Amino acid sequence: MINERFQYPSNRTDEAAGTRNGYDCPVFPETGDVLIYDASLLDILYQGRLVELREMAESRKISKSGSVEVLRARLIHSIVLKDLDLSWDGIQSMSHSELGEILKIFGIKSSGSQRERRQRLWLHLNFDSRRMTIERLAEMDRDELHELCVRLEAPLTGNRTVLMGRVAGVLTNQLNGWGRIKRSLRRNGLKLSTTDISPPTQENFELELEGLDIDFHSDSPIAVIEDAHDSLVLGIDTLRPEIQQDLKLVSSYASEIDRIVGTILRGSGGVWGEAQRELMIRLSKRRGWPVDDETVRSRLSRVSTDIAEIRGARLGEFGGMSGNSILREQVISESSSLRIREKMEIADSILREIEP
Repeated sequence: MINERFQYPSNRTDEAAGTRNGYDCPVFPETGDVLIYDASLLDILYQGRLVELREMAESRKISKSGSVEVLRARLIHSIVLKDLDLSWDGIQSMSHSELGEILKIFGIKSSGSQRERRQRLWLHLNFDSRRMTIERLAEMDRDELHELCVRLEAPLTGNRTVLMGRVAGVLTNQLNGWGRIKRSLRRNGLKLSTTDISPPTQENFELELEGLDIDFHSDSPIAVIEDAHDSLVLGIDTLRPEIQQDLKLVSSYASEIDRIVGTILRGSGGVWGEAQRELMIRLSKRRGWPVDDETVRSRLSRVSTDIAEIRGARLGEFGGMSGNSILREQVISESSSLRIREKMEIADSILREIEP
C-alpha cells in the first residue's frame, strides 16, 4: 500500500531480479508504505555544482538564491519530493522510519530520536547552516526566538535569554547534522549501475583537462568570501580557546584564501583534488597562519574546496568528469601522470612568485 501523503505511483517492477529501473523504493517497516523517487535525478543533484544547480532551478522557475547547499535542498524538495508535504505540520505527522528515509534522500544525518529527526529536517529545509549560528540568535528578539522554540519543539516559557539558550542547545546538538550533504555523496553520488554507460576513456579525460576555459583570475563575489569566513568560525564555541583563536585568525584571511585558490586552479588546469588541498595547507604554513591543529586544517581544506567548486573547478584526485559521470580514481598512463606533475610544479612556481 502506498502512503497517501507521498502520492507516488507504484513502480516496484522486477523486484525478484533486484532491478528498479532507475528508481529507489524504500519500504517503511512500521507501515509497509513505499516512497518512490527518481534516484538518477537525485544523483545529479548530489553532484551538481552551484552554476549547474542554478541553471536547473532557472529552467524550472524555482528560486536560485542562496548557497549551493541551500539550493540543492530546495531542488530536492521541489523536484524529487515535489508531492510530499514537508511543511512543519507535514513533518510532525511523519513516523520515525519515514523521517529517516527522507533525511537520507536529502543526504544528511538520518539517525537520532523522532524529535531530533523532525528538528533536523525542518532546519535543513528552512535555514542556511552557515548563517543559523548561535551568534545569529543574539540578534533575534523574543518573538523570533519563541517561534523557533515552537518549531524546534522546545519549552516556550522564560525570558529572551532562556529561549535563546534553548534554541542554542538544539543547534549545538544538531551541529554538522544538517545544512550540507555528506561528502561521499557530493563526490561519488549514489554509485548507480553503469552497465549501460560506456566508461570515459583516458584519451577523453585528458582532452577534457586540456579543454578547460574558465577564468580563475578574478576574485570571487563578496558573498562567497563572507560564506568562507562564516564557515571557518561556525560553532567554534564548543572548541578549545586556542583553536577558536586560530580559526578566527585564519578566517580574517578569507579574501587571501580565495586568491590563493584561484592561483592554484590556474596552475593545475582547473583541477582541485588532494594535491591541491595539501598545497593550500603548505602555503598557509609558509605565511605563518596557525594551521598545525587538525581541526583548523580540516576547516581550511573544506572551505578551500567549496571556493574551488564555486569557481568551477573539477573536483577529485585528478578532477571529476562533468555532469553525472564517475570520478576517476587514478590516471593510468605515465605520460598523463607526468603532465599533471608538471602542472603542479608550474603552480608551485606561480605561488612562489606571489608569496610575500
